[in-house]
Amino acid sequence: MKFHLIAAAAALLALAGVANAEEHVVQLLTKGDKGSMVFQPDFIKAAPGDTIKFVPGDKTHNVETIKGMAPDGAQEIKSKMGETTTVTMTQEGVYGVKCSPHYGMGMVALIVVGKPVNLDAAQAVKQVGKAKTVFPTLFAQVTKAN
Repeated sequence: MKFHLIAAAAALLALAGVANAEEHVVQLLTKGDKGSMVFQPDFIKAAPGDTIKFVPGDKTHNVETIKGMAPDGAQEIKSKMGETTTVTMTQEGVYGVKCSPHYGMGMVALIVVGKPVNLDAAQAVKQVGKAKTVFPTLFAQVTKAN
């Protein structure tokens, strides 16, 4: 009898964690509040277990993890062009993402899940084009959020 009560309590705690998970919606836009070729928002603070839904504004956008900008062992994020993708963030750390065809135009975003355990490694990744000027602003928000 005690085992069943313990198992039931554990199941309720697990469900409570899922029930508290938040969904963050990120739009991939050709024109947004901060200009052209943007993720909106471009900085997301999430908790482990939260989901992020990437919604392209048209068929020319996708989302993909930038090499070296995810915690060791983290699930890679990669969508097809023009497809909405939802990812459950399970591992703490900093994730840099891009729209592959518009990366050089600065179409990037930064996601922080829990503690930014790989912040130094993510900051060390060399960026291209306008992404070089976008990421310093995004990284400055990491210290504000933690």
